[in-house]
Amino acid sequence: MRIFMTIGAVLALGALGVASPLTFAQAPSGKVPPAKGQKKMPVAAPAVEESDEATKEFEKFRAQMEDSNPAELFEMKGEELWKTKRGPKNVSLAESCDLGQGVGVVKGAYVATPRYFADADAVMDAERRIVWCMVEKQGFKFDDIAKSPFHRENDPGAPDITSLVTYVAAHSKDMKFAVPLDDPRVRNAWETGREITMYRAGPYDFSCNTCHGGEGKRIRMQSLPNISTNKGAIKGAQGWPGYRMTGGVMLTLQWRMNDCFRQQRFPAPKYASEVVSDLLTYMIGNANGQTYRGPGIKR
Repeated sequence: MRIFMTIGAVLALGALGVASPLTFAQAPSGKVPPAKGQKKMPVAAPAVEESDEATKEFEKFRAQMEDSNPAELFEMKGEELWKTKRGPKNVSLAESCDLGQGVGVVKGAYVATPRYFADADAVMDAERRIVWCMVEKQGFKFDDIAKSPFHRENDPGAPDITSLVTYVAAHSKDMKFAVPLDDPRVRNAWETGREITMYRAGPYDFSCNTCHGGEGKRIRMQSLPNISTNKGAIKGAQGWPGYRMTGGVMLTLQWRMNDCFRQQRFPAPKYASEVVSDLLTYMIGNANGQTYRGPGIKR
């Protein structure tokens, strides 16, 4: 019953801090009734299909912007970091890190993760795997990486991990997502991720599926994909890592998951945690067969 152990571990770390493992086990469908007196908040309003004019205009603008996407600058920095001998062990990731395609091979690695890595005995998304390599192969301390893992507004330099993920992702551009869901360990992570998306808690009794479990929803100008479907999941995974025009920052899917927890009013999960990898296994696995267009540009 890995799902209960996973949630229990997260709660023990204070990553979610919203319910006990027993509460989760009693509601596998995710339909947790609101507590007495709990504030009921409106869910995302139904939206017209993405043919609306506002969405069309923004997509046109984004396509023009991607011709000179600043993500390329982070990709270049990531390549340098990947190939340079660094850390207490003075080795490069290019000569030591296996992302699932062989040591040092980045081509096709991003679209084939999350996947199971025997040396870590864990299912890992690309970012979590790179962090693991930085710690285990180069000798960096995890706590140092986790102090500030995401690019901050008005900070000209992104964290090394962001640039590394961007570099790796760029080498899967125009390739199809192929998360190995036939591996029972990956399928188990997918099942866990599915359960987490249904888990409702927090002050607003939200879950991931409150916004991303149905069709035709939006928040303000933002259409919300249904990540349980192939068509919706690719919309959730596409364009990450992405350069966000509001704030001028380069952000990864790990950041996106963290920010979704924030929007649900949940405490943030531990950086590069198993829970986030499970969520990404579910969403990206649902996008299997769809073509990844590479690091993108976001609002």
